[in-house]
Amino acid sequence: MPIVRGKTIEILFTQEEIARRNSELAKEIASSEPDNPLVIAILKGSFVFAADLIRAMHGAGISPEVEFISISSYGAGTEAGKPTILRDVETDVKDRNLYIIDDILESGGTLAFTKNLMETRGAKSVSLIAMLDKPTKRKADINADFVGFECPDKFMVGYGMDVGHAFRELPYIGEVVGDA
Repeated sequence: MPIVRGKTIEILFTQEEIARRNSELAKEIASSEPDNPLVIAILKGSFVFAADLIRAMHGAGISPEVEFISISSYGAGTEAGKPTILRDVETDVKDRNLYIIDDILESGGTLAFTKNLMETRGAKSVSLIAMLDKPTKRKADINADFVGFECPDKFMVGYGMDVGHAFRELPYIGEVVGDA
């Protein structure tokens, strides 16, 4: 198990597994034959996943426009709270087919909030994409249309996900299991 910043990390999904799954997800998305797609990545957690998935989508024949929205649900903690928009999209979403990308679907609050926001703004369709799905923690009545992996009830770090703004740079997804 790798040691990062004095902490031991148990790897749950390797860099290779993630790359393979991103390629599969892009093909699944392409099979839905998206028309004039607009990808909206939820920052900060999804930025690594979104970049890799968008490149995989290009390889699968999809050329989406890309936007970003920054929503805070965690702050520096590990428990989700009320979503707050920190940075909004700049593109008009009216009559567009949207693909909202997030790092993890856990309580569902962030994705439900974002989906509802885009629907009220007139999006033609809104599909949800999550790298990880943690259904045991779901509070909102929502599911992702495309999921990378179902994950256990553990706090995940790496591949853009953090704890207290640390560990985002890891090329794999894992759990901090203790001090080194």
